[in-house]
Amino acid sequence: MGYEIREDFKLTLYGVPGVAADRNWGRTGMDLTNKLWADVKGLNLPNKGINVWVYEPGNAMFAGVELMAAPPDGSILELKNIFLPRYVYFKHIGSYDQLPVAGTRVTEEFKRDGIKTGMPYLEIYGHWTEDVTKLETEMLWALTD
Repeated sequence: MGYEIREDFKLTLYGVPGVAADRNWGRTGMDLTNKLWADVKGLNLPNKGINVWVYEPGNAMFAGVELMAAPPDGSILELKNIFLPRYVYFKHIGSYDQLPVAGTRVTEEFKRDGIKTGMPYLEIYGHWTEDVTKLETEMLWALTD
C-alpha cells in the first residue's frame, strides 16, 4: 500500500477535545470539527485550513487546526502539541468513507511486517475538493518499540 517509516513529526494545534461515545469516531469527529470551526470563524482566526483529527487512548479524540497565532481569551479552543519521534505515514487518496477500509488494509501490512503502532493516531485532511476521488488524507501512527 505504500506506507513509510518517518521521524520527528511536530504539530501545534488548537481545537476541541471529546470522547467518542460507542466508538462512533465519524460523528464525534464531525461534532468536534463543527465546534472548532464555529469558534475559528466567529473569532476570525487566521489558520492553515487543514483539519486534523487526533485519536488517543480511552476513546479520546481531538479535532484541531493550525492557527497563525494563539486564540484570544474567551475562545473554546485548547492547545495540543503533537510530537512523534518515529511514526508510520500513509496517504489515502479518495473518499473519506473509504478511510476505515484503507486503515484496516495498511494496519494489516504493519502486522505482517512486524511493525507495532500505538497512540496517538492522526488523520490530516487535505484541502476540500468536490471530486472525492482526489481527496487526500494523511494517516500517521505512532511507532512503539
